[in-house]
Amino acid sequence: MAGQEDPVQREIHQDWANREYIEVTTSSIKKIADFLNSFDMSCRSRLATLNEKLTALERRIEYIEARVTKGETLT
Repeated sequence: MAGQEDPVQREIHQDWANREYIEVTTSSIKKIADFLNSFDMSCRSRLATLNEKLTALERRIEYIEARVTKGETLT
């Protein structure tokens, strides 16, 4: 009987090791996905802010160009 239990014990230990490996891998993938989602949101927010600033600058440039074209002074 002792000879038969040894391979079974080995399989059980191997199964637990495999489960632990899968758990660590799954956890790591979830952390990477969370980071990427956070990074995506951060980038989108920063790009939206930059877009607003660029739009405001474009409007100011168009306004100044229109005044210069009409020959108005900028003061």
